[in-house]
Amino acid sequence: NPTPPIDSLRQIDISSMKTEGAVQNIPFVGRKRSLIEDARKERASGSSSPGPSRGGENFVFEEKEGTVTLNIIFALSHEKNAGFFKTGKVFETFEAKLLHIESRPGRKSKNSGCDDLEFFMRCEVHSSDTDIFINSLKRVADDVRTIPEEKVPWFPRKIRDLDKCNLLITKYDPDMDQDHPGFSDPEYRKRRCFIAELAANYRHYSHVVMEYTPEEVATWREVYRTLRTIYPDLACRQFLGGLQQLERECGYGEDSIPQLREVSAFLKEKTGFQLRPVAGLLSARDFLASLAFRVFQCTQYIRHASAPMHSPEPDCCHELLGHIPMLADKEFAQFSQEIGLASLGASDEDIERLSTLYWFTVEFGLCKQNGTVKAYGAGLLSSYGELIYALSNEPEYKPFNPEETAIQPYQDQTFQPVYFVSESFEDAKIKMRRYSSSIQRPFSVRYDPFTCSLEVLDQPSKIQHALGQMRDDLKILHSALEKLG
Repeated sequence: NPTPPIDSLRQIDISSMKTEGAVQNIPFVGRKRSLIEDARKERASGSSSPGPSRGGENFVFEEKEGTVTLNIIFALSHEKNAGFFKTGKVFETFEAKLLHIESRPGRKSKNSGCDDLEFFMRCEVHSSDTDIFINSLKRVADDVRTIPEEKVPWFPRKIRDLDKCNLLITKYDPDMDQDHPGFSDPEYRKRRCFIAELAANYRHYSHVVMEYTPEEVATWREVYRTLRTIYPDLACRQFLGGLQQLERECGYGEDSIPQLREVSAFLKEKTGFQLRPVAGLLSARDFLASLAFRVFQCTQYIRHASAPMHSPEPDCCHELLGHIPMLADKEFAQFSQEIGLASLGASDEDIERLSTLYWFTVEFGLCKQNGTVKAYGAGLLSSYGELIYALSNEPEYKPFNPEETAIQPYQDQTFQPVYFVSESFEDAKIKMRRYSSSIQRPFSVRYDPFTCSLEVLDQPSKIQHALGQMRDDLKILHSALEKLG
């Protein structure tokens, strides 16, 4: 049977859920900054998340184990007959490891009229010897210069490196933002500073236990109770299944706000994802990089009690109710990690596009299920008003297509005029992988779940090693099939 048009799959009877007539009457508190806007700001300023120092433009790709890779060009004239042997002595003295060498005719010498020879060498030297190595070459060769390759923005290699991914583009401090619901509440502002400090001091493998106040629990209760009544009709099957598991196994309910440590342990068993406390909205590059390690950066503060149904910033209601049930689904967890892996070493322009993809899928995505459209985006599932609006007859629906979605203008002052509908998470994952392969990077990356680290596949030997591991896995699967047969 042909697939029915997306518009015909909309939820029909949601009028009873609307509080004051038309959907537009549901109040919307504008978001102060989205992941997309942060990525756009980074791109405009030309400052990617710096991470550790790369040590200057002579460094080609990365400094590792005390060595650095250099690209060097120098010329030798015919007057310096022993020049080549002298340069070789310099390489020998500094224990430089030659990786590549080329030669070509250079410009004519002014004295002899003969052609000089130009050499291009790619080599590894000890980091501490870089400057003196270059100066020594200049004594025996002409026109010595280093040629940096295209710079690749720093990204974490190990899960512990996420301690360095702490660039907060903006903190929604209620004491700085007059439009924030908590601006005129000094106790709330003081509480926010305390929670932010806990997150800022967090390091990998440490634990943070939050003791929430009765007022914070009351806000959580109102949000939980209100959203729980509309989830069965509007949320996707994977979300409902994840939420039910959280209620059974992780203490989800109206009467207490779940602790990140317990929720993180639950997710680790289900999909390998972990939670990490964060003080506010991270830079787009740092946030997406965390997803590559199956780490979700999670806020612990809660929205102000005066505006429980919508928050202009990601709070624990958004994280725990919107994101966590979906991250308990294996296919969706893989899809989220795919976006993170695609971001590693990507240009600022690509980071902006990946952030837009994240916005219209993980945050505000819709999908087809059982002949209708359901919500799976956390921004929808944590906002009563926008969840109802998104599944009404008012917004426009488009099929999820990464090339189109990545450049779709977003709206942060009202509800989205356009939502993208995925056929399934598997279909979205396949399309996302195809899109990621078009991102220009001089390498690929592979995540190792055993060591929670990333391997940069930039050499044939590394690829051969990865293939060897895959062959071992295939042997296990082949053996399993033989036993079943």
